[in-house]
Amino acid sequence: MAEFGRAVRRYRDQVSPEAAGLPAGGRRRAAGLRREELALLAGISVDYVTRLEQGRAANPSGQVVEALARALRLEGPDRAHLFRLAGLDPPGPEAVPTHIPPSVLRMLDRLAGTPVAVSDASWTLLLANPPYAALMGDPSGWRGFERNGVWRNLVGTGTRVRHTPEARRDFEVALVSELRVTADRYPADLRLQRLIAELRARSERFVELWDSGAVGRNEGSRKIVDHPLVGTLELDCDVLTVAGSDLRILVYTAIPGTEDAERLALLTVLGTQALVG
Repeated sequence: MAEFGRAVRRYRDQVSPEAAGLPAGGRRRAAGLRREELALLAGISVDYVTRLEQGRAANPSGQVVEALARALRLEGPDRAHLFRLAGLDPPGPEAVPTHIPPSVLRMLDRLAGTPVAVSDASWTLLLANPPYAALMGDPSGWRGFERNGVWRNLVGTGTRVRHTPEARRDFEVALVSELRVTADRYPADLRLQRLIAELRARSERFVELWDSGAVGRNEGSRKIVDHPLVGTLELDCDVLTVAGSDLRILVYTAIPGTEDAERLALLTVLGTQALVG
């Protein structure tokens, strides 16, 4: 993996903080990203980035390589080259797309003060900015199926969003229905097949909804979020789609001039400071 590590280091040296959506932060010994900045952007530990660059970490997963390529703003041949250096084939059209185009990343850079998360078509979290992490909890430690929204809500510990029983039913129907549509669209995606098999094995509710053919759609709505530091927030959650990429972008906003807006602004500042520190 020595060549993979050298490539990561070379690409890291070529990406300026500004190009990656980060502040330059005063004097720097080099123009590129620091290791800790790359780790933050990719959602992996600094120690792991160090071991990868030094050739001491073998067989990085496709998710890790995709996260690094995304953080390094790699596109086209460079992205494919990084996958091949890791001993992996670049994801083909039969797989659920996980690539976030640089144009979308630049758009997210402009929303630095707004909680935003990006998921793929199976509702697996790909990217969450610091305000989202402050609002919903830091997802950087989530691994495997923990990063999937269907799994978290039907098998895992859930989220900070509070649902009425009726809203909860509608939400579960929408999640499972959209996952079924995605499975029909990408029948050869092995990772998606494993997710569905595990959901069937672990959740009776999933089996009930999947086998019933329930139909629904996870659209934007008002969300009540119970936060351990600032209390309850009532926010608008809009779900945006990106044409040609099959991504889902979740954006949380508050009505200006309300207590919810004040709490969200406070939470964003406190959370961002905590993450950066």
